[in-house]
Formats: sequence, C-alpha cells, structure tokens
Amino acid sequence: MGDGLVLTRGTWSWDVCEPSRYQLCGTMQFFNITKRNELFIPEVQGKVRIFSRDILDDVSSKIQIIPVHPGEKPKKRCDGYWPAYITRAGESTAMQVILDIQSSRGRQLHGLQAVRLELEYVCYGPHGRSSHAQHLVLPLSFPPVVESNPQWQEIKGLGYVMPIRTHLLSHLDDPLQVLQTYALPHCKAGDMIAIGETPLAIMQGRFRHPRGLQPGLVAKLACRCFLPTSSLATACGMQSLIDISGRLRVIVAVIIAVIARLMGIRGMFYRIAGKQARLIDDVSGTLPPYDQYITLGPIHVQATVDALKAKTGCEVAVVDANDLRQVQILAASHGINDKVLQAALRDNPAGNADEQMPLVLIRPTL
Repeated sequence: MGDGLVLTRGTWSWDVCEPSRYQLCGTMQFFNITKRNELFIPEVQGKVRIFSRDILDDVSSKIQIIPVHPGEKPKKRCDGYWPAYITRAGESTAMQVILDIQSSRGRQLHGLQAVRLELEYVCYGPHGRSSHAQHLVLPLSFPPVVESNPQWQEIKGLGYVMPIRTHLLSHLDDPLQVLQTYALPHCKAGDMIAIGETPLAIMQGRFRHPRGLQPGLVAKLACRCFLPTSSLATACGMQSLIDISGRLRVIVAVIIAVIARLMGIRGMFYRIAGKQARLIDDVSGTLPPYDQYITLGPIHVQATVDALKAKTGCEVAVVDANDLRQVQILAASHGINDKVLQAALRDNPAGNADEQMPLVLIRPTL
C-alpha cells in the first residue's frame, strides 16, 4: 500500500500468441483509500524479467503503460509519457499495461516459462513523496492437461500417489479451475486431492516483495530470537507477521515464548502469534520467481476445501509438507482420512524445489 494509494495486480489476457511473438494485456487500477486526502500519481514505469529454459540472447520485451482515467483527462500521449494525475479521496483510476515479447531471429518462444512484472509508481501528497511497486507473475508455458503416461507411485500398504504438474500458478488462477484442468481427468471415486499451502496462497495473491516492507524496531529485535533457518529470522519476515497479527500480539508472544523456553517449553510463540506464524515462507522459501518474495499463508482454507469438495465431488485437503517428513494438514473436507493422507505425503512426493507440482492425487487401496 502506497501511503493510501493502492495499485491492484489487475486482470490480464493473452492477446497475441504467435510462434515468435507474444502480447499480454492487463488493466490495473489505482485506489485512493484515504478518507480526505488527494494523492498524486506523478510517475509510473514498468520492469520486465523473463524466465526461460533457453538462452534469451535474441528475445526482447517492450512494455507500454497507457493511462485510462475517468473522462479520459488528461488524454494519453503518443510518446508513452505518464502525465501526473490526481486521485481524490475514495476515488480510483486505471492504466492499461501492454507487454510485447518477441524473438529477433524469429525462433519459437515455447521455451519461455513465465514473466515477472514490476510496476513502480510514485505517490505524492500530504505525507510527502514515496516510491512503491506492485509485482505480478504471468505464466507463459502450460503442460499437457492429461499426461499420456501418468506417473503413479506406490505407497506400500496404503495405495498410490501421483504428483501433478501444472503451469506456474499466479494470482490469476482459481483453485477450482486448476483442479478441474489438471486433477479431475485422473480422479476416481474415493481419491483425495492434496493442495500445497504455498501454491494456494500464491493463487490468493498473498506474496510480498521485501522492498515493500518497512521493518520496525520490534521486527528487528524479535527476529533474533529464532534459528537462522526460520522464516521469521529476518526483519522483513517478522515484519510481515506483525502486519498480519499486530505488533502487540507479537510482543506478547515473544515475551511468553522466552519465559516458556527457560522452563523447557517450546512452541509457545506460534501458539500465541497466530496460525500465520507457522505458514510464512521467507525469501528463497519457494520456487522461482517467487523465491524473491515473502509468501504468506493462505486464508479461508476450510471454506476453500469445502467449496472444492462440493463442486468437484472429490475429497480435498490443504497441506504443508516438506523434505523433513513433516506433514501439516491445514484444512480437509469431511471424508479425508488424516492418517492415510499424512502417510501418503510423508516422503513429500511433490518435492520441495522447483518441481512445479502443487497438487498430489492420492488413491487409497485400504
């Protein structure tokens, strides 16, 4: 949030999909959420980073940012310049972002995986002048919907599991559509679908760049109480929790946790600081390009699995599994067998690196 000026990630479409040229178009909105302040938008610019399996020496990108103001005033300019614009309290405006990607040699772009956009903007008003950015990731590669030879793995005494590869998920994806596209073609009666908690959070748009955080004194001190491997061991990671749970709650959690640890009791911080404390993934905690962001835990997880069960007929769970053979079930539909689910995921068949397998289909044989 830019001192009362919020820029959304917007809605996007893939308008041109030629072998050697792609064009993606999006509409993003600015909202002035203050109650009385006029806020200026004097500058907007975009940065592009392409992710690919191939060398990018002949691939170029061009980004255009076009104002779409109410009443079309001031009018857009042909030279791409962004004229300063004033948003009144409670009002909004928009901009169209057009991204062109092409190969100068005319070669096919099927090796491109995704594109990351960083839209930087300046907010000017009673608070002074401040710089902010909105980040978004758009997928450019989509695996086959139904694999010709699905890779089932046997779990001795329990049944079978199948990790399912998807495209690189983003804020544009809907969990129901992802399940219908990639999982349901393989499902049979009695199957269970496990969704990773981080992929669900990404679909909910719950990731933040550390540059947009301003760690306070509490965050800088509290993070020192954690092991270096913890996602709360950095000032920005801790500040992201403070922004969710509140500074007072985190202070109380730290004080009680320190006292409890002296008495040999561990885990008190997470019990007091709230569920999100266990779910935050700090920088490097997930696959590129999200490895440069802090990913928060998903929200409304029980409502999500209940809705997915009602609309797909399959048992669904949201889980947090890792390579340490730890499986945490955040939420599960009524028919899930927790013991079978945990046993099936204990070896983390989806992997913990960049396998891009956010779904696991489980077929019990008990």
